[in-house]
Amino acid sequence: MADRSLQTALDAAQDPVGMLQQAGGRWVWPQEVKREYTNWMDELRAARETCVLADLSHHQMDQVIEGPDSFDLLKKLCTNSFEGFDVGKAKQAILCNPDGKFIGDGVLQRLEEQKFVMSGKIPAAHWLAYHAETGEYDVSETIYPKSSKTEDDPHFYTYQVQGPNALDVMQEIVEESLTDIPFFNFKRITIAGEEVRALRHGMAGEIGFELQGPYEHADLIKDVILEAGQEYDIQRLGTRAYEPLSVKLGWVTTHVPAIYTSEEMAAYREWLSASSYEGTYSIAGSYHSDDIRDYYVSPLDIGYDHMVEFDHEFIGREALEAEAADPGRTRVTLVWDDEDAIGIFASLFDDDTLPHKSIDLPRDRWGGHHDKVLKDGEVVGISKSFAYSYSDREMISICSIDREYSEPGTEVTFVWGEEGGQSPNPTVEAHSQTEISATVAPSPYLDDSR
Repeated sequence: MADRSLQTALDAAQDPVGMLQQAGGRWVWPQEVKREYTNWMDELRAARETCVLADLSHHQMDQVIEGPDSFDLLKKLCTNSFEGFDVGKAKQAILCNPDGKFIGDGVLQRLEEQKFVMSGKIPAAHWLAYHAETGEYDVSETIYPKSSKTEDDPHFYTYQVQGPNALDVMQEIVEESLTDIPFFNFKRITIAGEEVRALRHGMAGEIGFELQGPYEHADLIKDVILEAGQEYDIQRLGTRAYEPLSVKLGWVTTHVPAIYTSEEMAAYREWLSASSYEGTYSIAGSYHSDDIRDYYVSPLDIGYDHMVEFDHEFIGREALEAEAADPGRTRVTLVWDDEDAIGIFASLFDDDTLPHKSIDLPRDRWGGHHDKVLKDGEVVGISKSFAYSYSDREMISICSIDREYSEPGTEVTFVWGEEGGQSPNPTVEAHSQTEISATVAPSPYLDDSR
């Protein structure tokens, strides 16, 4: 895939954890989308009370997969069932390594009998591209990178219309009814004379739509939506307000891809570039292990049990079947203690000690955060994506926790900040470590009316 492979970089580093701790660490926001169009609080309020338009055209990759063997390839790589996965349907595709550990995921849509598109972060697409290139499959695939990785325009525009008024706004601009589209199914509709693929889902707990079409139609479609949405108090959603939505939904957008170890994965590491996402992924947080495998998760660890079906052969099936018989962890929400959360910010005004590790509200730009969660002094889980929930006036995070502590109402603590307040990552400021009390709550952490 590149002159210098990921395997070469790992051989030089001799320490996968150390290599990833020194990586850049924070997301690069798409410059084409504003951080705020009004202010993040008003935009988040609109997502919960009226309607918002989010432009995702620039922050994700799209991978088009087609050919006679495309279905068989996807079925071999994904833990999901493919029974009834007909044209017009979508799923959150989960891809694992042979040990059943999570590599990546993406929103997969079946466009035609032999054509699919997967959208999201790139680890899943790389794993698929590798198998398409090296396996005996009659299939082609093309990855269209996110805007920060290319000088080209996106292949598709991707707009989300979300919030309680989303359906009303959409019905203003299309003639056909949209109420008959089942959740995570799509329908080809017409907006301003152009064909649009409308996927029904929801990032705000309400019926919402993700719209895709050729990028040359992007401005036309956006303008039509915004004009129709004026009656329904639509607001544009900046990147600052969009990012917290996934935390309440229980979707951890970044994980350590389980590809850095095992001889079985060596050829894949040789195929990957040292400058790839996988080679520059960044690990941060209070949890530390010298063994990168301790950062891996399985789909069961992160609450994706319902997306693992043993009705077909897939990579990682044997390991996941064994784990499913006695699963270790699951996904919950941690609701941070108000006073402890306030203490992070109050420490900025303490002259006697270093402040605690800073947080940029409503969600920090950290990708791979791993904070150890404690019960009676023992590590029982890892706190991952964290955000301020404006609608609840709470700090929350997604946690992978031992199942015996997953009951809502269970009280735990987690450690905030790196050990010793230092990190080899230059983007982490010197700080003092602290403990945060938290209460276990369900994940997703919102009423779901989708």
